[in-house]
Amino acid sequence: MTSPTTRNLPGLAVELVIGLVSVSDRASGGVYEDKGLPALADWLASALATPYRLETRLIPDERARIEATLAELVDVARCHLVLTTGGTGPARRDVTPEATIAIGTREMPGFGEQMRQISLQFVPTAILSRQTAVIREIEGHAALVMNLPGQPKAIKETLEGLKDADGKQLVGGIFAAVPYCVDLIGGPYMETNPAVCKAFRPKSALRPAPPTENNA
Repeated sequence: MTSPTTRNLPGLAVELVIGLVSVSDRASGGVYEDKGLPALADWLASALATPYRLETRLIPDERARIEATLAELVDVARCHLVLTTGGTGPARRDVTPEATIAIGTREMPGFGEQMRQISLQFVPTAILSRQTAVIREIEGHAALVMNLPGQPKAIKETLEGLKDADGKQLVGGIFAAVPYCVDLIGGPYMETNPAVCKAFRPKSALRPAPPTENNA
């Protein structure tokens, strides 16, 4: 049995929906303020040129709860991209990768590999991180689900990559590959702000820029 994916009809505008999930026992319990969701939302606001809608969730480190939340965001909320933050270390309560793999139909390990490469530029303990990514496919719809680090600084670095003082890219961030991945699974065409993160697509997948008011 093959796994179905979504396909957009030509000329049909599809709203881009992005799910954000912060996994933390203490933040979800009100012990301290969650910083993961605001960090993700702020970065997306600076990086995306395509209009989008956010679905946010703050939940504890419970595998069943994480699995149910991720499945709900894809199957019910119809997210095309889901980003999680937190719960990816080696501690016993860190079960976000296991929950992510459980709800996926295909693994995308390259995202986690690149995140660790970026983080290793700063700390040797980056090898302890277990971030991963999967694609979840259901009838008529599919989404990319990615685990991100828990700290706002690390979230920005892994998404955006590393640049020198002049803005030259030293290490590529993972988000550069996200728009084309979403293309391939049938999601909306995503445009980014190249000053923050330049999306990469092969020439055959590029769309012409929409006309402006001056040249329409």
